[in-house]
Amino acid sequence: MAKNLILFGFFLVAVGLAWPWLGKLPLGRLPGDIVVRRPGFRLYLPITTSILVSLLLSLLLRLFRR
Repeated sequence: MAKNLILFGFFLVAVGLAWPWLGKLPLGRLPGDIVVRRPGFRLYLPITTSILVSLLLSLLLRLFRR
């Protein structure tokens, strides 16, 4: 459990340091992501982005578990 928490912490630090470059990726603006804009209201449902991130994380976890 402690090893997993340490690895997760390193991952969070790496993502934090890479954030300026990660923000330039088109994630969050993919076809299939739903945005509803009304005066004083905005709803954002990142359906396609969620599916893509889920597939990538599943693939990474499968590779590291072997």
